[in-house]
Amino acid sequence: MENQPKRVLLTSDGDEISKNIAFHLAKRGCRLVLVGNERRLRSVAEKMMGSLKGGQPVEVVGLDMEEDREGAFDEAVDKACQILGNLDAFVHCYTYEGKMQDPLQVGEDEFKKSVKINFVAPWFLLKAVGRRMKESKAGGSIVFLTSIIGAERGLYPGAAAYGACAASIHQLVRTAAMEIGKHKIRVNGIARGLHLQDEYPIAVGQERAVKLVKEAAPLHRWLDVKNDLASTVIYLISDGSRYMTGTTIYVDGAQSITRPRMRSYM
Repeated sequence: MENQPKRVLLTSDGDEISKNIAFHLAKRGCRLVLVGNERRLRSVAEKMMGSLKGGQPVEVVGLDMEEDREGAFDEAVDKACQILGNLDAFVHCYTYEGKMQDPLQVGEDEFKKSVKINFVAPWFLLKAVGRRMKESKAGGSIVFLTSIIGAERGLYPGAAAYGACAASIHQLVRTAAMEIGKHKIRVNGIARGLHLQDEYPIAVGQERAVKLVKEAAPLHRWLDVKNDLASTVIYLISDGSRYMTGTTIYVDGAQSITRPRMRSYM
């Protein structure tokens, strides 16, 4: 990465995907603030610093992603900025998939939870981060990690609420990039493929998923959460992608292209 370490705010639920992205960023010398459940993320930060001796400190700011009040998100970003100074990048990894179920069976509370976490929280964070990047006059990079479930070519049964919210993030990437590019702020997305701990492979049976992915998917495997995503995040926050904005990159091993075939096998 560049000579100067990037200052990155990264949201995380403590899941394997976001933990591994954070680990690779810290390994590259980024200065990180993790935002989310404070107790859970302090444990993540301690383990990261223990395995990366001599690296940059990893800080934590607590935030409830179901919070109704926009000010809570602004306050969290403000705390992160007090730790880091100006923000170079914001990587949003926090999502809530929920259980696979028929949309007519999704309860009101479950739907509201999905919308709060998967759309309202990213919206509030985009505004809070974007304002500070604008004020710094240095701009920055914003990256939303989402899923092929929100893409036209990646529809899966039982994910109507989550898929609709994920689709809204794909559109937010485009519209926000168009509006705030004048402030030197880039906005991009990553549509990741499914891994074995996602709800759809679990719903069809993991043993069956392991066996049949070799017959249905071009790369004969599901997403590797430890190694398949971090390099794309690193690229999007780096100066090497300085002319890229408004784009969603598919890191899915062509799952979305072969989805009808994969579904028939499942």
